[in-house]
Amino acid sequence: MATRSYTSRRELEQHSFSPAVAILVPLGAILLQALLPKPFPKLSILDLPLIVTVFFAVSRRNPIAGTLTGAAIGLLQDSLSNPFIGVNGMAKSVIGYIAASIGIQIDVENLTTRIFINFGFFILNSFLIFLINHRLLGNANFHIQWLHELLRAAINTAVALPIFFLLDNTKRRE
Repeated sequence: MATRSYTSRRELEQHSFSPAVAILVPLGAILLQALLPKPFPKLSILDLPLIVTVFFAVSRRNPIAGTLTGAAIGLLQDSLSNPFIGVNGMAKSVIGYIAASIGIQIDVENLTTRIFINFGFFILNSFLIFLINHRLLGNANFHIQWLHELLRAAINTAVALPIFFLLDNTKRRE
């Protein structure tokens, strides 16, 4: 007689990471984000902390963990680079929550899905940064060149895919 399992898809496919990976990968991304653009100004187009935020959020498939991961990564990024502490923290918190929520619903291991998720989250991040700066901080001089942001999203998506594949090897299946 066949037995049925009442375990949800979310419970089956949640991934965890060793504490070293969970701490060192985001810290490494934040430090590279802060240090690499100084000798190589063209690398300022990359947003490594956002790539790491999206990866951990969709892998863990837990909206609370995704939100906290995004907040921590964003605040640490702000502390090293942004004159306004909290701008990246708020944006990456929202993205972490949404990414984890999407990770529950769809297969995020698929290459096509990863392309669309990364591209969409980079555009959403730009939009959130614009809203936070323009509306919450009242900085009327803050403008975004949307064509540049589309190019930036495409480049970051291309960089995110190999990073995702490398980080897939660090997952611990429960």
